[in-house]
Amino acid sequence: MKAVLTDEKIPGRWYNILPDLPEPLAPPLDPETDEPMEPGKLLRIFAGELVRQEMSGERYIEIPKEVRALYAKIGRPTPLFRATNLEKALGTPARIYFKYEGATVTGSHKINTALAQAYYAKKQGIERLVTETGAGQWGTALSLAGALLGLKIRVYMARASYQQKPYRKTIMRLYGAEIYPSPSDRTEIGRKFLAEDPEHPGGLGIAISEAIEDVLRDENARYSLGSVLNHVLMHQTVIGLEAMEQMKEFEEPDVIIGCVGGGSNFAGLAYPFVRDVLKGKEDYEFVAAEPKAAPSMTRGIYTYDYGDSGGYTPKMRMHTLGHTYYVPPIHAGGLRYHGLAPTLSILINHGIVKPVAYHQNEVFRAAELFARTEGIVPAPESAHAVKAVVDRALKARKEEVILFNLSGHGLLDLKGYGDYLDGKLEDYEPDEFPALKDG
Repeated sequence: MKAVLTDEKIPGRWYNILPDLPEPLAPPLDPETDEPMEPGKLLRIFAGELVRQEMSGERYIEIPKEVRALYAKIGRPTPLFRATNLEKALGTPARIYFKYEGATVTGSHKINTALAQAYYAKKQGIERLVTETGAGQWGTALSLAGALLGLKIRVYMARASYQQKPYRKTIMRLYGAEIYPSPSDRTEIGRKFLAEDPEHPGGLGIAISEAIEDVLRDENARYSLGSVLNHVLMHQTVIGLEAMEQMKEFEEPDVIIGCVGGGSNFAGLAYPFVRDVLKGKEDYEFVAAEPKAAPSMTRGIYTYDYGDSGGYTPKMRMHTLGHTYYVPPIHAGGLRYHGLAPTLSILINHGIVKPVAYHQNEVFRAAELFARTEGIVPAPESAHAVKAVVDRALKARKEEVILFNLSGHGLLDLKGYGDYLDGKLEDYEPDEFPALKDG
């Protein structure tokens, strides 16, 4: 594994893609009226500055100096590596680089937006943040952000991951957070799903509903989301902005790859590069990888749908499998989501981003190869990007430069790797999805 020296400067601004999209973002709809949502209603759910950023038409938004200082403490800028051993193993003429977000203290990219969201909540005087988490990387990140900024944190964790990844729970508790399996008996929506199936594996959609219901019962609490919404994806662009500067020391990428659940880590790396494509300055290719068990990009339809399973959130126009979709319990818990970031949905519709989908066994095989050649165990989510990289590199007939986001390590996901090595993993590819009328 050949290290690429980092640029020691942390970006001073986040990049907001909204002004550069090839078409305007459709407004969120009020779940009660189906009319465009009034921003004021969102203030009861989110911190005020996050609502402003969500709607902002500014191309760049300054990162507060306090947040930049926190970024430095948790490991920014993260390193860029060239995967020379993987290249040799594949016998490819391609050159493979990866931005390693697993180098942050929480082991994934999620801390980038967690610190920003906690900072704005603290500044507003909010006492408690409530959130959901799939695999636990987001819950871990927000738990640490709460500890650093003096906020109480409550996390609803998808039950399948709560059972599969016990040490994620331990870390969150160590950081001072409360954590509950979702669906839980603490909320009406949780009790509803448990009544239907006491062994329900849960999912991000259900956990989001529980978190929002919890917030609406406490005036001093606000909701914090780890993906999908524009302000979240914008905070993650520190990844791509750093990578652009780091790659200048070496060569320009031809293709940029990331995994996708809601879209935050893919957007974090890709959007600064997408900006140059939208402006006609470059012709990069973009590949987004997802699980066949939750294929919102490759099999979902583009329509208005709820962001959660209980119908509490505003409706967003996005690629979706339907908010009632029962997501199978794959080990990539962070990708077990029915929908997709609206901004990324637009880029897919315009052919700027090309989606691919994989079964979890082939994903773990690619991760095993990466671990044996580069020494890093990828998170199961990030391993979807590794699989896409391997496929692209094997097809390369000429020299090309591949850049991908290794969004987190998998050292707390070893149960999944053990099941893979023991031949116990099951591949899921549902035949049907809830019928949704194209909006």
